[in-house]
Amino acid sequence: MSLSDDLRDELAAIAPRRRCCSLAELSALFHSAGTWRLHGHGELAVHLDLASPSTARRAYTLLRGFGVESEIRTYRRQAFDRATRYQLHVDVDPRAAEVLREAGVLSARGAPIERPPKHVVGRSCCRGAYLRGALLGGGSLSGPRAAHLELRAAGPDGARLLADVAAREGVPLRTLQRRAHAVAYTKAVETIADLLAVAGASETALRLDEHGVLATTRAGANRLANADEANVKRAVQAAREQLAAIEQLDLDRLPTKLREIAKLRKRHPSLSLTELAAKCRPPITKAAAHHRMAVLKQRAEMPDSLRHRPVTRV
Repeated sequence: MSLSDDLRDELAAIAPRRRCCSLAELSALFHSAGTWRLHGHGELAVHLDLASPSTARRAYTLLRGFGVESEIRTYRRQAFDRATRYQLHVDVDPRAAEVLREAGVLSARGAPIERPPKHVVGRSCCRGAYLRGALLGGGSLSGPRAAHLELRAAGPDGARLLADVAAREGVPLRTLQRRAHAVAYTKAVETIADLLAVAGASETALRLDEHGVLATTRAGANRLANADEANVKRAVQAAREQLAAIEQLDLDRLPTKLREIAKLRKRHPSLSLTELAAKCRPPITKAAAHHRMAVLKQRAEMPDSLRHRPVTRV
């Protein structure tokens, strides 16, 4: 499997916790992969053209959660690889039109729009969901060597929106107009890892970062490669355990200091505790950052009723 396939499988397994995030993810799927059809008698339909069965099932589940009927079909792409593609067909009946208007896919008059209203991506959680939907519907990732990430949009306005959404989460992207579509893209490994972390693909982000760290270590000091690799693996394993604990918690219900360090870890899965501590506002010590991570892991192991109780000192 390619890195893009691994990424789509990881993202497709993430279920949005909030209705607003489901709408944002659905919005991005339609904007990045949707093709509109106008049938006789003015009937409107939309096809989502998707690269993987996991993405098709994810889109189907999202639509079904809003009470919208859809149908999954397959076809062979007319290209040298003859790859199987997956199409999700949606007839825009009154229920579908209502949901798509709420998701910022259709205008109030029922016409397709290139970018959603600001309220669809107004929250940080919704911006992460929108980027996740864009990666699922029109994203490609190559690497870990010569890493390159692209998010496809129908036109330059959609590509600029993707760049704006990512920028609001601290991830800079460039835009480029191609013959049939536009893209928001980056070739910087650290930027790619940050974007994947915002979208929820922590495992793929860590995989890219781990490769980069190991390559730098081998090039700079071969005689210390074994020891450095072990340190990197321990750091990666620690970060994975921290991310797994954070995923069990509702960040919005955590005390401010715990919420801050949890969000920083999700956004920067490869940074050390010292670097995370420096990003806190105000900056804290590595020991304080370690303590807060320990508290988060303890809370994740608690019963749900005790996880988010106030604490006197973190």
